[in-house]
Amino acid sequence: MKFIRFASDKGPTLGVRQGEEIVDLGIAARGSKLDLATLLAAGQDGLSWVESLIRHASTKAVHHFAEIRPLVPFARPEKIICVGLNYANHIKEAPTPQEVPKYPVIFLRQARTLIAHREALRRPHCSDQFDFEGELACIIGRPAKNVTRETALHYVGGYALFNEASVRDFQFKSHQWTMGKNFDATGAFGPELITADELPPGARDLTLSTVLNGETVQSASTNDMIFDIATLISELSVAMTLLPGDVIVTGTPSGVGIGRTPPLWMKHGDTCTVRVDGFEPLVNPVLDGENTSASSTSSENIRKGTAP
Repeated sequence: MKFIRFASDKGPTLGVRQGEEIVDLGIAARGSKLDLATLLAAGQDGLSWVESLIRHASTKAVHHFAEIRPLVPFARPEKIICVGLNYANHIKEAPTPQEVPKYPVIFLRQARTLIAHREALRRPHCSDQFDFEGELACIIGRPAKNVTRETALHYVGGYALFNEASVRDFQFKSHQWTMGKNFDATGAFGPELITADELPPGARDLTLSTVLNGETVQSASTNDMIFDIATLISELSVAMTLLPGDVIVTGTPSGVGIGRTPPLWMKHGDTCTVRVDGFEPLVNPVLDGENTSASSTSSENIRKGTAP
């Protein structure tokens, strides 16, 4: 099932994409507030209930994808866990020599960095080193703590696309990457969540690519991850309880701007697209500076996060 969270005249709502049509579950459920994390946690029972809503939905519940305004799949995920150096060819293009990690390189993003499909990635005025990083995000569907690698995929609710735009000079001001990964409006997320049952186990055998202004700048198979999704979930669950709606951003392949000669940075007026087989592409323009209307476009989504 392909879930998409979008804006309506009554606030954020949840829908299911079927081709170019979106079935508005808020209308189908007669105004009930639906929460995607709760639906994922309900497993097959939750999906079966949604299927029943779709079967009985009126024509008033049907929208065209091009006409809606997507929002990030989750307004306020408790955890946005990012994985660095998870593709071997990406390690080779690092600005300083790096060894292949024996343990996942983990860092965190905050929810305020998130923006939706079609919203602008914001290049801060303090830097011109604004880099693209197309990635696949894994969304937790059931609470997971101390799970084995063999059972880890049972805890996956679905997958989404992510563009972890990085401010490279700030990233490397210290050995901790937090600053360069947490500027407002630099984490594009969406436009949809595809449930795990519609993809290969562990989202393997999928092609991940990033396109900047019509040119493919990254392309790799998800099989090329050093630590696959089952391993990531198992290792993370040793330290923390993973909850429905938690986001694991699984790493970017080679081709990033900092690894090129000369470097290729995103700039005002660019368009960056992330693609993975089976997903609606994640497309974002690039603009300079903050969105001063509400500090960032993502803050609007966060303020409305009491709805699904």
